[in-house]
Amino acid sequence: MNIVLSRDAQVKIMEMTVSNAEKYFGQFCSVLASYTRKTAKLRDKADELVKYLIDFANTENPELRTALKNMADELAKIQDYRHAQVERLETKVVNPMKSYGSLIKDKRAEIKKFNSVRNREIKELEKLEKLRHRAPSDRHIISQAESSVQKASVDAARTTHQLEETIDHFQMQKIKDIQKMFSDFLTVEMIFHARSLEVFTNAFQNLQECDLGKDIEDFRSKIHIKTSNEDVRSLQATNLSSNATWQASSMSVQSTLQRHQEVEEDSFEESEEEDDDDYEDHRRAEYATLRK
Repeated sequence: MNIVLSRDAQVKIMEMTVSNAEKYFGQFCSVLASYTRKTAKLRDKADELVKYLIDFANTENPELRTALKNMADELAKIQDYRHAQVERLETKVVNPMKSYGSLIKDKRAEIKKFNSVRNREIKELEKLEKLRHRAPSDRHIISQAESSVQKASVDAARTTHQLEETIDHFQMQKIKDIQKMFSDFLTVEMIFHARSLEVFTNAFQNLQECDLGKDIEDFRSKIHIKTSNEDVRSLQATNLSSNATWQASSMSVQSTLQRHQEVEEDSFEESEEEDDDDYEDHRRAEYATLRK
């Protein structure tokens, strides 16, 4: 019975080992898969940023346009590195984590097989104890029960040994795999960030060296109106000509009005003289009549 209790303790440790692997490898796999998907989404968003930078650069003056296009090229290069990062994470980290699902299932099946053998051994032991209490003098039945117990114990011992080797191999493989998978994870990240840091540095330096003063001068030359001396003289001549024309027109109008006024006055005077002549003729006619 002590052997059975010892095997129970062994099985609990083995079951705990497999259960912990199932729990934490599942969590690792879920988190790393999400990490990889989000990295891929970040790559896609950065590609959008590259597109917008190029579109915006095409609307700007030469210096800024060149600087932004160079920066966009550097960012695009980083996204190539990030794409490689995503593929390596899937191949070297996520997929090996996923493979532990079937491996853990196999180990649970072996533990279940051992438990059935152990339970059969426990039943044979309990049966033997009952026979010893009920029929202690029946040596034949007790001998048969002892043979069954011995056989069950041999099967349990053999199964226990196999399970020990299996779980020992599983534990060794697990710690080596966990070391390798996270070493690959760190290596992938270091390679990406090392290359990206170099590219980011080049992009930053190129952007800082951009001579934005030239673009400002070019912009100001486009929005400012040119007012040279020739333009001023031409504008003054045009103004003088306009004033002379206006004055001439004004004088012409005045002359015309004056002439009209003089004509009207002459006409009025002639009309008055004609009226006076008529009046004189009328008076002479009246005077002649009176003389007769």
